[in-house]
Amino acid sequence: MRARNKTILHRGGLLALGCMLILAGCVDLEQPSGPAAVAEIAPGLLEGYLPADELPSSLLLVPPPPAEGSAAFARDEETSRETFALRGTERWDQAIKDADLHFPAAPDAFADALGFRITETDTPYLYMLLRRTLTDAGLSTYAAKNHYARKRPFMLNGQPIGTPDDEEALRNDGSYPSGHTAIGWAWALILCEIVPERTDAILARGREFGQSRTICNVHWQSDVDEGRIMAASTVARLHADEGFLTDLNGAKAEVQRIRAGEAESSRGAAVPETGEVTQSDGGLFVCA
Repeated sequence: MRARNKTILHRGGLLALGCMLILAGCVDLEQPSGPAAVAEIAPGLLEGYLPADELPSSLLLVPPPPAEGSAAFARDEETSRETFALRGTERWDQAIKDADLHFPAAPDAFADALGFRITETDTPYLYMLLRRTLTDAGLSTYAAKNHYARKRPFMLNGQPIGTPDDEEALRNDGSYPSGHTAIGWAWALILCEIVPERTDAILARGREFGQSRTICNVHWQSDVDEGRIMAASTVARLHADEGFLTDLNGAKAEVQRIRAGEAESSRGAAVPETGEVTQSDGGLFVCA
């Protein structure tokens, strides 16, 4: 009976996560031409590295969501109210962009922090790594999501959300913990391992990615906090998976080649008579 229930839970999570990706514009049915062919398990959603019975269980790892009327829930409400002032600002616009899990656009959320863009053509291993871990991290939240079926902030405060086209689906998808946050924080942890010299910038971007969900009025702060717990749990488990480690090593080699090319380009930069060094073409790199 337990195995049957877990299978049903996994299928429910797949449907909900697939719906979230479709809403985010992830309707590209083509598989990447990267390191290995991987099946789609929903439109735009690749098979993760971990089978359902090896995903960390959010129902066991996170506590119940704050009860209405509790001090913890008051904190959630206060944080939510504070975000209202950000509407119409650049941070509001960024939060809306962070809601998009569509590939190839989604990895651009970390481009500035990394100093280069992640693309299927130039970094196929890293591209595949992010697509597959999106599934793992996102699905890791669904045991608790489905069990608690927590209402999202906009359902209680009546305020608009950053992505109104998603509202109907979000009403039927539990708020706790945040799947978007789990995905963004998992990506941040993995990217730090691949580009350790950019750790501070990557983690700061990963934190902002999760906070964007409160700014969009679709998640409570506690949803975001526990989403990061599920991200860390999933990444820890992934490090015991051979397929993940193969792609991780491939991604590290890709970044090393990019760095080497950047260094070579810098050494070959012309020095004009004024003594000023001209900007070199950094290839994939958009910032130093």
